[in-house]
Amino acid sequence: MTQGEPPLWAPWYGIPFPKAFTRFWKKYVRFDGRASRSEFWFWALWWAIGNIVTGTIDTAIGGSDSNVVGGLWALATLVGFIALTVRRLHDVNMSGLLALLFIIPPVGAVFALVIGLLTSVPAGTRFDEPHRG
Repeated sequence: MTQGEPPLWAPWYGIPFPKAFTRFWKKYVRFDGRASRSEFWFWALWWAIGNIVTGTIDTAIGGSDSNVVGGLWALATLVGFIALTVRRLHDVNMSGLLALLFIIPPVGAVFALVIGLLTSVPAGTRFDEPHRG
C-alpha cells in the first residue's frame, strides 16, 4: 500500500485510472468491503479495452470466427467482476446477493448501469472488515 492508498477492505473514492486496474487484481476474490463508483467504472473501461485488444488478437490469429483469447479474457475476469459488483452493492448498502441478477442477461446489464450510478451510502460501512487488512 502506498501513501494515500486506502486499505483493500475500504473503497477508494477518486481512484486514478491506472490504479483501478491493479486494485481490481489485488481484490480479485474479495467479496467483503466496498468499491467506489470510480473503482467500478474504471474497471469497466479497462474491461472494454481488454475486449478490444483480445478481439483484435483473435481476428489477427484466426479470423472473425476465432474468440479464444477473448474467451480467456472473459473467464479470467469473471470472478473478479462478480466480486467487484458485490463490493459496489455493499457501498450502496445493498446485499451482495443482488449480484445474482446478472444471471438474467438484459436485467444484468441494466442493473450494472444502475448500481454504477448510485452514490455511496454511509450505512454501507457495515460491510467493511478492517480486521482482514
